[in-house]
Amino acid sequence: MSRGPGQGGNPTDGHGHLQLTTLPGWRGFVTEIPALPQLLPEAVWSGLADDKRACYDDDRIDHHSRLLVVQTPTIRQVITSGRSLIQMNKNAHYGRCGLMVSGPARTGKTTALTQLGKTVEVIHRRRHPNSSSDIPVIYITVPPAATPKMIAMEFARFFDLPISTRSNITDIADAVCGVSTDAHVTLVAVDELHNLNTATRAGAEASDTLKYFSERIPATFVYAGISLERTGLLSGPRGEQIAGRFGMVRTGPFGQDQQWTALIAALEDSLRLHRHRPGALIRLDRYLHQRTHGMIGSLLWLIRGAAINAVLDGTEKITKKSLDADFTSQSPRPPAA
Repeated sequence: MSRGPGQGGNPTDGHGHLQLTTLPGWRGFVTEIPALPQLLPEAVWSGLADDKRACYDDDRIDHHSRLLVVQTPTIRQVITSGRSLIQMNKNAHYGRCGLMVSGPARTGKTTALTQLGKTVEVIHRRRHPNSSSDIPVIYITVPPAATPKMIAMEFARFFDLPISTRSNITDIADAVCGVSTDAHVTLVAVDELHNLNTATRAGAEASDTLKYFSERIPATFVYAGISLERTGLLSGPRGEQIAGRFGMVRTGPFGQDQQWTALIAALEDSLRLHRHRPGALIRLDRYLHQRTHGMIGSLLWLIRGAAINAVLDGTEKITKKSLDADFTSQSPRPPAA
């Protein structure tokens, strides 16, 4: 039997915390505060029994698989712009404005979008501590070759609504809009918007469905996707209306500058490795930029993988040699703007 909104399983069970497109998973993401493992003194570490060493290493591997979210200028801009729009839209009965986050792959769009949602929800919980039934943020992703019903089902899936296979899109939309209003939704985050192909009839109708939800749900809509300016989403009569109501934050690769160095320094400071020399990664800033073309997603993947391997193979440090051995994070050069 399907559960009602907010009554899903424990978001920390298995990999449930990764399912941000469900309400339990999203709430797990918002409330999760991973413990930062501390490095043991050398004498204690070297004297650990095998079982305790395995647990200690597992904690550090888990930490490195997440690493920290660095507050980049783009993330700060998205959070500031999103919060401002929420306030401006609060008393708007129609014509609400939204925000788009657009850029090449691996430039931090999803991170910026989810950090905005997390910030909005944390602030809401702080201001309304007795409103546990509120759902201030919805987070969905657009499926490939999305149709209107698929879009509506993504909203219903987030709420875990008991939708019958015989339900039509009108029934689903009415249920979603009703729950959204009752739950005081203030932000709707829609990721992977580039999957909407407005050149097809189904894609154009799916775009209209999103617009319909934005009119029915009294919330601020924020979209994210790869190079949205090139997808056709902003062209034609539909696109002109979207472009007129949505501001744009563009993401891109980092230049080899102070921001890039500060990003590497923040990542290096979060490492928990016994043999790693402080500043070793900063000295590789040029190499890391050439390797990742300044893409923050590629950099995070490379450093995370190298840190995990350093724990597993016992070297306990990241070097250029160990980074050279990782071919999984080779980043393609971003397209020209």
